[in-house]
Amino acid sequence: MFTGLVEDTGRIVSAERRSDAVVLGVRPQRIALAGLVVGESVCHDGTCLTVTEIGAEAYQVLAGAETLARTTLGTLAVGQRVNLERALRVGDRLGGHWVTGHIDGTGELARLEDLGANLVLGFRAAPALLRYIVEKGSIAVAGVSLTVNAVDGDGFSVAIIPHTRDHTTLGDLAVGDRINLEVDILAKHVEKLVKP
Repeated sequence: MFTGLVEDTGRIVSAERRSDAVVLGVRPQRIALAGLVVGESVCHDGTCLTVTEIGAEAYQVLAGAETLARTTLGTLAVGQRVNLERALRVGDRLGGHWVTGHIDGTGELARLEDLGANLVLGFRAAPALLRYIVEKGSIAVAGVSLTVNAVDGDGFSVAIIPHTRDHTTLGDLAVGDRINLEVDILAKHVEKLVKP
């Protein structure tokens, strides 16, 4: 489990394509490689991946076929930045919301409005995802826990403050970019319980 509070951004240093998977090499900026262990879970742009190897300057993770089908990880190229968050430990503060790292699908940035103190991002998303997105509810966008400003038509909007813009990859987005989305897990469980 994660909280959606990004603790670092990493740089993709290698992307080895295999028939049904991609092995990514990631160099974090602030997360100490010495503090990582093979087998631990790290969230990459919202996607939970297992550390498979740790080197002197980077670590590796493998994204399998299902992950590649549901996320943007297959499009990552050497040099790109990704949001990173290590899994929660007992006693950690829960400052964001419950994020599983299991991406529900992708959205597309349709609108970007710079208001100075805030950057408003408007995303298009599939109806299958929009049913779980509610105004003032929580959503993880590229692994970042955000509050939904509004839901309308085929999309939703969020606002990010300068700190989020500067410390995550959300400030790098351009209209047309695709992004990983994880809807609030509680909404999906409630629907399952009440649906006959």
